[in-house]
Amino acid sequence: MNIQGHAALVTGGGSGLGEATARELARLGAKVAVLDLNIENAQRVAADIGGVAVQCNVTDEASMQAAIEQAAAAHGPARILMQIAGIGSAKRVVGKDGNAAPLADFARVINVNLIGTYNAARLFAAACAKLDPMEDGERGVMVFTASVAAFDGQVGQQAYSASKAGVVGMTLPMARDLAQHGIRVCTIAPGLFATPLLKELPEPVQESLAKSIPFPQRLGKPEEFAQLAAHIVSNGHLNGEVIRLDGALRMAPR
Repeated sequence: MNIQGHAALVTGGGSGLGEATARELARLGAKVAVLDLNIENAQRVAADIGGVAVQCNVTDEASMQAAIEQAAAAHGPARILMQIAGIGSAKRVVGKDGNAAPLADFARVINVNLIGTYNAARLFAAACAKLDPMEDGERGVMVFTASVAAFDGQVGQQAYSASKAGVVGMTLPMARDLAQHGIRVCTIAPGLFATPLLKELPEPVQESLAKSIPFPQRLGKPEEFAQLAAHIVSNGHLNGEVIRLDGALRMAPR
């Protein structure tokens, strides 16, 4: 798909990997709707790139549906979905106090990262399937965000790893399911990236994390994630695939 002129939705587009992806799509000529729970962040990015800001909670059916409709009213029906909204978590199964981890904490991460991804995908796909087909019968493309934690989860990452492994496991069957509608589905599994959250860590900790990456020995740049996400859109034969973007990193147990 040629990105130029098409409408795109970017969840979590107000910061981090989502912001970088929104900016890259806009640079390539897409009409970008920046979807984020934090409307101030969404408005800041949208103002910079000439897009539209939409407040959105990916876990809420009505909120996600309204966001799709609001974006369509501004830019026309979207053919591109970048599902990047997500949260992190680290909690041992049995804490230092000897008590089991709260079930609500696990459920919250699964709800945002996995169920939120499915919710955004199903609603986008239903709208996209109604559009006229383009070259090769393609109607649209979705890119999900997993993590290397889906494969190399560390101590305390049970909820996060499970949520991202769920996204990985959903990718191929969803691509097969939506093939009849001409909608492609791929997932990126990033490693250690220089996002605002990670940059809050002390500099020595950031340097230590960077040294754990075989090559290049630096944190990933958000624009590198964005470039891969855009390439998936433009490469019509990429479908049903999960791509690690991690500098050959394999996470240690802790």
